[in-house]
Amino acid sequence: MLKNLNDAVEYIERHLTEDISSEDVADYVGESDFHFKKIFQALAGISLNQYIKQRKFSVAGQALFHGETVTDIAFKFGYQSVEGFSRAFKNWCGFLPSEVKKNNTILSFPKLTFYIDVKGGETMETRIVEMPAFQFAGVQKRVPIQFEGVNHAVKELADSITDSQKEEMRCIQNIDPRQIVNVSYDADENFIKEEGGLTHMIGVLTTSENIKDCLETINVPANTWAVFPNEGPFPETLQNTMAQIAAEWFPSSNFEQLDVPGFSLTEMSQSRDSYAYSEVWIPVKKKEK
Repeated sequence: MLKNLNDAVEYIERHLTEDISSEDVADYVGESDFHFKKIFQALAGISLNQYIKQRKFSVAGQALFHGETVTDIAFKFGYQSVEGFSRAFKNWCGFLPSEVKKNNTILSFPKLTFYIDVKGGETMETRIVEMPAFQFAGVQKRVPIQFEGVNHAVKELADSITDSQKEEMRCIQNIDPRQIVNVSYDADENFIKEEGGLTHMIGVLTTSENIKDCLETINVPANTWAVFPNEGPFPETLQNTMAQIAAEWFPSSNFEQLDVPGFSLTEMSQSRDSYAYSEVWIPVKKKEK
């Protein structure tokens, strides 16, 4: 994975003046777009698409600083007009491209290099589970994407569940884990940025074909699942586990994530405040050699 990340950076550098996308980069290094964007974000601290944009404007700014004209740079980087390039450049750095040379001012965003920083290792408990096809059944709505802390929109969704919906979920749940689960999917920017929204469902797993209309459903095919138990302060431990899975477990494992909704479950402690046992379930497949 380390080689793929650095190969991706070099590919981006060679194609900065072209209209490249995250899909182009992932395809070049032989990774799925969904999986590679998550790994890049976790390790670089910036989304892949944002990195491409930052590098484009950084290189454009350097060229302006060294005397190339705004017109030449605008068309070199694929803009249809000088005005369009100037607006985009100002949105990026706060001043017009014509002011770069005049004021001897330019912002720089250096090229990334990925390397291994060996620290005290942490073990991750993981189990691999084969699951038949099933459905998530529950209540759902669009909520803001939030990587840290309590998402109050999700709490409001939980509070909105009626007694009849709870009873229907209790009746139809017939497949492990037989607990209430949280499913997040269809996220803006594929969970890469803490912007926009996602669809969040609170529900159960079922193979029942007789589900009342008071619940919505998501069909899930038969898959292999990687399960990550974790225990500690909630929600910090759960959120840290999710980040660790993307940044550490996937790069060192023989699996890659499928573009299928995963889920989590949480059991709050009865004796300790804001403390919980949780599990993260992620659909996976073995990487092709």
